[in-house]
Amino acid sequence: MSSEATCPITLTVAGDPRLARLVRMTAANVGALCSMSVDRIEDIRMAAEEAFIFGCTAVDCDDITIKFDVDESHVGMTFTFGDQASVDEDDQAAVYAELILASVCDSYEKTSAPLTLSLDLKADI
Repeated sequence: MSSEATCPITLTVAGDPRLARLVRMTAANVGALCSMSVDRIEDIRMAAEEAFIFGCTAVDCDDITIKFDVDESHVGMTFTFGDQASVDEDDQAAVYAELILASVCDSYEKTSAPLTLSLDLKADI
């Protein structure tokens, strides 16, 4: 993949925690497109799973859409949880997910209307 090329990938799944493995494995494969190290791919897998679990805690969230944007220098992931989705800020699973995302991602942003998480992880090789 040239440094100019990006490769958009979109995955839409039900907000069901049983599908976390599907999201994790897709994220790992996307990380491999970026030629990341095994450790950095593990960071991508962890970030994707935590963002997905965050979405599973949301109220009025049926489907979760994950837009991956990858090039040689980074993997970006935008998780969209729906126009009506909201998260209880005191929910321990959501609090834990946000803590992990803030520590693993190079940049992390949460918006509330609509509820989205935007993550960016830079390549390390």
